[in-house]
Amino acid sequence: MKRLFFLFLCFFLLSSCKKDQVDATTTKTLQASINDMTSSLNTLKQEKFNEALYILKTFGVEAEGDINELAALGKLINGKKVPEIFLLADQVAQKNGVEWTSTGPPSLGTLNIFEEAKESDPNDIVASSINLTVNQMASDSILGPKAIQIIPRLVDSSGKEISFSGAALEVELQVFSNGSRVYTSKNLMQNNKFKGFTLRFASLPQQKIIDNKIDITVSVKTTKKTLKMSKIGVPVNPKALLMPAGNPADNPANQNIEVVPISPIDPTTATPEIPIPTADPKTSVTKFLNNLSAQNLKAAYETSDNPNWGSFENFSNPTSGFGGLKNVSVKNINTTQTTTNSASVNATYDVTDKSGKTTALQVTFGLKSVNGEWKISSYKIN
Repeated sequence: MKRLFFLFLCFFLLSSCKKDQVDATTTKTLQASINDMTSSLNTLKQEKFNEALYILKTFGVEAEGDINELAALGKLINGKKVPEIFLLADQVAQKNGVEWTSTGPPSLGTLNIFEEAKESDPNDIVASSINLTVNQMASDSILGPKAIQIIPRLVDSSGKEISFSGAALEVELQVFSNGSRVYTSKNLMQNNKFKGFTLRFASLPQQKIIDNKIDITVSVKTTKKTLKMSKIGVPVNPKALLMPAGNPADNPANQNIEVVPISPIDPTTATPEIPIPTADPKTSVTKFLNNLSAQNLKAAYETSDNPNWGSFENFSNPTSGFGGLKNVSVKNINTTQTTTNSASVNATYDVTDKSGKTTALQVTFGLKSVNGEWKISSYKIN
């Protein structure tokens, strides 16, 4: 009887010592606490928990090498319980565009962030190199292409794509311009039908892109080696790049200016100040044509103050107005004249109507200042 009681007491003490939250004091306590937490889960949850830890180690921390990654992971999840780790992994996966959720079925194979690779490791992919394909996408009729898609494929020594599935290969995209890194992103490759990366030009700072070209490097980390491939001199669309925010203090012309006190203005005699537009007049014309191409006629009409177009009903009429247009493809647009209250913009573009007929047009837009904005006031086909 005493022996049974002793065994029960030992079991109770051992079970009560199991940790239910991460202890990242050392790598050993980190592993022990995670093992305790894993053992309390059913088989399915154990696999998902290991996947969540892998997602966090791969995408949730910035470190080089397994030891440093584990240390950084420990800091990230120290004191957290299983539901908190699942929630954090969901957030990190969504932020990095990884198709993984804590509520889905296991999808990354057998993973253990503390173990070396085994013979059955699904990440032990035999490949010779990477084949990179770069395609323009998200083209805009006014701005042109706004992004590129970068698709890596693992190939053998003959250049033929290999076949694999159930992997969780870490893929990293790095973008350089003139030797300086300007962008980086990570994702997981589970098979050789990987969708790749969508690089939006608006993510690239215009002031750091030299000669409107970038160099792209993609690396894929398998169990035994890391494969890399680069494409040099990939052209970007300068119109779609991230433009720097204007700061008057950065302008040398605005420095060392003497501030002269101004006498108060008598509101009974003062003439109301008329706002002067600060934007380029062609911005309004660009917006007008862009909205026409998108068939957003209401927004296009709101960029104008042209008495010849009359009401919105006349403007959007499919026979005599702009309601019959299907697409506008701009070739050239420039401001030819600007004064305080008026401006002139020339634009060359192709118009396709809803019957499929395309017409090339050269148009001069007249604009006037209305409450600090440029509004289209005349429209002349040359």
